[in-house]
Amino acid sequence: MRRLLSILMLAFALLAMTSSDNYTHIYIIGDSTAAEKKNPETNPERGWGMVFQGCLDDQVLVHNYAVNGRSSKSFIAEGRWQDIMDKLQPGDYVFIQFGHNDEKKDQVDRYTTAGGTFDKNLERFCKDAQAKGAIPVLFSPVVRRNFLDKKKLNKAVKLAGEDDDEKLRNNAYKDDEEKVNSDTLIDTHKDYRFSAGNVAKKMGVAYVDACTITKNIENKLGVKGSRKLHMWFKPGEVSSIPQGRKDNTHYSVYGAHVVANALADEIGAQVPALKRHIRHYDYVVSKKGRGNYMDLQKAVDEAPENVETKILVLGGFWPKPNIPKTKNIKFTLYFGAVIR
Repeated sequence: MRRLLSILMLAFALLAMTSSDNYTHIYIIGDSTAAEKKNPETNPERGWGMVFQGCLDDQVLVHNYAVNGRSSKSFIAEGRWQDIMDKLQPGDYVFIQFGHNDEKKDQVDRYTTAGGTFDKNLERFCKDAQAKGAIPVLFSPVVRRNFLDKKKLNKAVKLAGEDDDEKLRNNAYKDDEEKVNSDTLIDTHKDYRFSAGNVAKKMGVAYVDACTITKNIENKLGVKGSRKLHMWFKPGEVSSIPQGRKDNTHYSVYGAHVVANALADEIGAQVPALKRHIRHYDYVVSKKGRGNYMDLQKAVDEAPENVETKILVLGGFWPKPNIPKTKNIKFTLYFGAVIR
């Protein structure tokens, strides 16, 4: 009987989630830095948009349409924007973040010009969303982790990220060394980092300066500490990446969680209607990889002793974890999550 009741509760929650009358809906469009990632059980890469649901209360639903390798141009050309337009309802939000792939001069299917076609595409996203009664929010691109100032070098050296960001997944670890000549992060986006802000000012829409926010995070952690934000893994550290990886663009589980929470605070500041929905949890547990843990017991095991730890559980059925008396765990269950 208890199992039947739990199933009915979950079914009710899923049914409610399909109703646009009861929820605030956020659609995210962008590139790999925000995107969904396949096989989260074995793949430690995350986009900040993939984990953003864990920064909100249960009155908001996140629909993440960001995709690896897309620019503002290719996102439109592939029909992805039209797919979202067909779904948008009045009062929905559209978070718009491109730039990384718009910069690729050698790739005609993705390349746009800062101050030109890139800005025009951002304007189109805003105008189209507004025409449907939706609310656009523009984001500058998040930074690449780069502590190499090319201007200080005597000869040309390719910066991490100047090649196709998607190819960085092939960078094996090899050793602990990297080319560094600055103790503060060096920008790689150039004029592309200003486009979203310029368009937001022109159109009177909300703007989140993700470039500055993430630059500050990287600088605070420093040259070595900031590696943890990204896909930096030594050989054997992650079974699915036996050769290890050095990737300064894409986020690790930890990095996505840190960035998503930082962006959530700024979203609350720039979009007052969303501020009341912003939440912060120490650990977010999701079987779909939308948190920083996929196992509830592991989250409990790693919680510190004698300190209140807030754990959000996003959906699913979970065995009751073993909680030592020395731990003070506060659970929040969203979207039909059941612990029994």
